[in-house]
Amino acid sequence: MNKALLEQVIAICKNAGEAILEVYHSSAELEVDTKADDSPVTAADLAAHKILAPALARLIEGVPVLSEEQEMPSFAERSQWQRYWIVDPLDGTKEFIRRNGEFTVNVALIENGEPVLGVVHVPVLDITYAGGKGDGAFKRTESGDTEIRVRPLKPRLEAGEAVELVASRSHGAGAVDQLVERIESRLGAVACKNMGSSLKLCLVAEGDADLYPRLAPTCEWDTAAAQAVVEAAGGIVVDDSFKLLRYNRKDSLLNPFFYVIGDASYDWQDLLIAESPVN
Repeated sequence: MNKALLEQVIAICKNAGEAILEVYHSSAELEVDTKADDSPVTAADLAAHKILAPALARLIEGVPVLSEEQEMPSFAERSQWQRYWIVDPLDGTKEFIRRNGEFTVNVALIENGEPVLGVVHVPVLDITYAGGKGDGAFKRTESGDTEIRVRPLKPRLEAGEAVELVASRSHGAGAVDQLVERIESRLGAVACKNMGSSLKLCLVAEGDADLYPRLAPTCEWDTAAAQAVVEAAGGIVVDDSFKLLRYNRKDSLLNPFFYVIGDASYDWQDLLIAESPVN
């Protein structure tokens, strides 16, 4: 990972975050439009996109940008990309509309389907998660940078501590409830935190949760940046066949269902895959 490149991406994400906060803290009534897929979009999504897309396009010559808030290139075009930026200018638009602060700016660099650099910026908290392949991950706050790592599960199980899951506020609750029951029957107590946006993956990356099961639809721009952080922190993100989640492999930009795993040395596959829902 190029440290200078990562710092440039962080700076761009912070600029986008400031544009989002201008809308967030505005006294004007928030206007919410609906896109073709019924997802909401606000002026903040578009303001962030207008900062991110041109700035990222200038970083590495010839590397295209794929943003949620643009017309999607055809797969015939995208399939020729070995490297590209993938961007969610405002991940957690529903959380933004609810004004609960749980939304992020997501930027990842993809190389041959793998997220190799990721930045997840949390505008309301002015916190940034960042990492790159082979170089570790860190969390940046006002007080500086702190290295982050996923946490081991076995010692906590041996101490009788609860397995900690993080789950979506809005999606897939029934399937997650079934999974919780299965884990409880095998491993004991389970504690579940609910949260919006890619912050859920970041909780696993920084060792504040053991597992994030996503058993509902997401798009590739929702996950790529935080996946890069999780994997740089020592975790894995696998699909519902327990294969590493990869990008730009098909016409659709929808992800399969997936699991974000902190301790990859634990045999999660036997527990998660046996009865996992079919996407």
